[in-house]
Amino acid sequence: MRYALLTLSLAGLLAGCDAGPSFSEAEPGEQLSVGDGTVTKTDQNAFSLPLANLSPTRRLDFSVGNSFFRNPWVIAPASTDARDGLGPLFNTNACQNCHIKDGRGHPPGPEAKQAVSMLVRLSVPAGEGDDLTRSGLVAEPNYGGQFQDAAIPGIAPEGRVRVEYVPVVMTFADGHEVELRKPRLSFSNLGYGEMHPATLFSARIAPPVIGLGFLESISDADLLAHADPDDDNGDGISGRANRVWDRASGTIRMGRFGWKAGQPSLRQQNAEAFANDMGLTSHLVPTDSCAPSQKDCLALPDGGTPEVSDEILDNVTFYTRNLAVPARRNVDDPEVLAGKSLFFQANCQGCHVPSYTTAAEAPEPELASQTIRPYSDLLLHDMGPGLADGRPEFLANGQEWRTPPLWGIGLTEAVNGHTQFLHDGRARNLMEAVLWHGGEAASSRDKVLTFDAGQRAALLAFLNSL
Repeated sequence: MRYALLTLSLAGLLAGCDAGPSFSEAEPGEQLSVGDGTVTKTDQNAFSLPLANLSPTRRLDFSVGNSFFRNPWVIAPASTDARDGLGPLFNTNACQNCHIKDGRGHPPGPEAKQAVSMLVRLSVPAGEGDDLTRSGLVAEPNYGGQFQDAAIPGIAPEGRVRVEYVPVVMTFADGHEVELRKPRLSFSNLGYGEMHPATLFSARIAPPVIGLGFLESISDADLLAHADPDDDNGDGISGRANRVWDRASGTIRMGRFGWKAGQPSLRQQNAEAFANDMGLTSHLVPTDSCAPSQKDCLALPDGGTPEVSDEILDNVTFYTRNLAVPARRNVDDPEVLAGKSLFFQANCQGCHVPSYTTAAEAPEPELASQTIRPYSDLLLHDMGPGLADGRPEFLANGQEWRTPPLWGIGLTEAVNGHTQFLHDGRARNLMEAVLWHGGEAASSRDKVLTFDAGQRAALLAFLNSL
């Protein structure tokens, strides 16, 4: 009887859809987001747990890394010399302030004094003689590659950034309307002169940091198997890899971290965040956030050379590699299964690739040979003019973004108390995020626009199960 009711429910929700996969039961192990490392907590601490298969001894190492990720850094010189050197210019004083509870940041509210968990990247168009091999872009001459709205005493912050929104209405086939919001950035109280008139801006909220070690453990070959830069198969999807500078090896490697896949490794991602977000140097990134024209910034005391030791960087990298992903919920619920079928029939899995098996040669043994379900290909895709920032980064052009993993997305509100999605947090819920998809994803979005109320609810039930 239960199977008959399930079949009837699925048939009703999928009526009128084009032929495509239809799921009437969960796949074996589908609830395990990261194999043996999966955890089951679903409250506000759901993103802050070590891998379930991490040994007690290595959990101590995890806790050490967590302390450097969570606790604030201070101004140099200080008696706390392991954590001094903050700034002089910065966005925040602790990693956890952006990646709140190891989860998702958000745009600043109207009364916020600082953006904190949203940053703004800056650059100017490259000239004919500019060498972008190592940087992937040309930094704005007075403010560098990132706008810092905080500073230590005695030096001016770079200014204030605010976000205003313009409404954009989308209408479903059944007449249901959704009002989207398109952000507009504005800057005031600029501390170092006018910006270059051709400055390119890109607002970025901090993404969740769960499962990053598993993403690092997918082989390049497995990711590149989904690349189709010339759309040879004619499905309208032409994902491609970003190719970026790897500081450790001094070579070009495939990018996989960051909103535009601009970083090749988790260690480099962390080192760049220390430098750009907090003004902290490391051996890997030996310069902080002072632009060459900011003389007062350059003259202030530092916290040593480097300010972030190799040991601390290793501790933080170990922590971020071994943050677990919560298990999926309700994987065999009829509505969730119907939503999964609709997700596939809209070809969302064309970019949000459901699963991989990590490489046997992984950065940590707990990450090796695990079946994981990130729902991402980590490739660049043209998302159309609606989401474009117009700002290139290595091979990524101004309309391309890396496919973000979807695992854990249904626990965003439980962990972070909000549901603001996409690279700049413009989407206030998952349906708004779906409707912003354009470019290569336009056909998938248009398919979703044909869904009736029951189908929309089923799709959201599936996404919230991830």
